[in-house]
Amino acid sequence: MALPFVEHVGIQVVEAAAASSLLALEIQPHHFNSHGVAHGAVAFTLADTGMGAALYTVLDSAESCATIEVKINYFRPVLEGRLECRSELVHRGKTTATLESTLRVGEQLVAKAVGTFAIVLRRQDVAASAG
Repeated sequence: MALPFVEHVGIQVVEAAAASSLLALEIQPHHFNSHGVAHGAVAFTLADTGMGAALYTVLDSAESCATIEVKINYFRPVLEGRLECRSELVHRGKTTATLESTLRVGEQLVAKAVGTFAIVLRRQDVAASAG
């Protein structure tokens, strides 16, 4: 699956299996905000993408997902290094799922996020069932 925005940001999907995922990103100068630290949107994008990747491992071929909401807490600034995000499924219902992400640079915890995702039929399956 092509992920143009994810590739643009520089995110690597290290693994995605069994209701979890591990994503990584090497912090580069273009990730910095005006204060010289990685912009909060970098961690947010990593968490949102990681939760989606973890959820996709438990969806069937007719299902897709979309973010409903994400709440993130930032604990430390990210100045350099490899930012890693481990995401795990907390609960899956019929139409929604809840996931958590933990973001670290090395052993240092830098952020945690919780997200709710809608579970929907893929667009081509919706069109076929309406016909």
